[in-house]
Amino acid sequence: MLKSIEDNREKRPDIGGQAVLDGVMMKAPDHIAVAVRKPNGDIVVRREAYASPAKKHPWMGKPFLRGSVNMVLMMKLGMKVLQQSADMSGAMESEKPSRFEEWLSRKLGKGADKVMMGFAGLLAVVLSVGLFILLPNLPARALRGAGWSLFSVNLVSGLIRIAILMAYLWLVGLMPDMRRTFQYHGAEHKAVYAHEAGLPLTPENAQKFSTLHPRCGTSFLLLTFALSILFYSVVDQAIFSLTGFDMGTNYLARILSRLLLLPVVAGLGYEALKALARAASPLTRALRWPGMQLQRLTTRPPTLEMLEVSIAALNAALKGLPEGEKTADGAVILPREAASAQSA
Repeated sequence: MLKSIEDNREKRPDIGGQAVLDGVMMKAPDHIAVAVRKPNGDIVVRREAYASPAKKHPWMGKPFLRGSVNMVLMMKLGMKVLQQSADMSGAMESEKPSRFEEWLSRKLGKGADKVMMGFAGLLAVVLSVGLFILLPNLPARALRGAGWSLFSVNLVSGLIRIAILMAYLWLVGLMPDMRRTFQYHGAEHKAVYAHEAGLPLTPENAQKFSTLHPRCGTSFLLLTFALSILFYSVVDQAIFSLTGFDMGTNYLARILSRLLLLPVVAGLGYEALKALARAASPLTRALRWPGMQLQRLTTRPPTLEMLEVSIAALNAALKGLPEGEKTADGAVILPREAASAQSA
């Protein structure tokens, strides 16, 4: 089965995706589609054209540059589709806005939602920097002063970073809403697997596959964190050898270097992810195994109904919107019965 999937991948376009609120986003080469399940059981599907920036600016698609570009674009796209999914599912309508949200709506009107999403994105970036850059590097000076090598210091920093990531994902997974989102994450992977295998896109066919996929963003994070240990060790040693400046003892310089070199590390992680996802040797399978296992924290086995939603998004991204009643913004509503028939 694995060999047949790998053969089909060469003939089929790569599909990316993301779990959203009560649904899934799928990204084909030229279109993006979001499908969500409403409380009444209907599925709402939205599709829009997508043009890769690399087509307009070829340098953005160059190896080792495309990783950092893709990271920024996926963060921006992720925030956008999360807002879309909340609107499509009707979740925001059922929640009473806070006083701050009411005040912001009065002051900014329709722009209030964008401000809130922008603030949420900024907060996410600040928390990420604090958890994965500032905190892991706190012991560096003490360890360096105790005679530890630069590689050993970076190894400890990297292991702390990975431990924080695993603890964060585990704690988030304890929340009921996030467990449901993780089920949709699993549904996304299973549908992509069925597409890559060339099987008819039905919930039953997709359910046969694993929730762990080699191109998952969770694997990308772990690969990037692991590669950063080696990369920063080489950089720190080169700076020390050339200038005598010790990056292990100066906390501010250490933090600034990590922030400035983050795009380079992201580029390395992206290239490693693509290379390992395509290869099938025992060595490459062993190298991607840790990232695949980490996905057990970010995916859960989905229900057949969740797979219907994932398949609806995948079909829309590849083939276009299905027939059905349209909303004011152009999305299509698939009643529960029609959604089951479409994925059959």
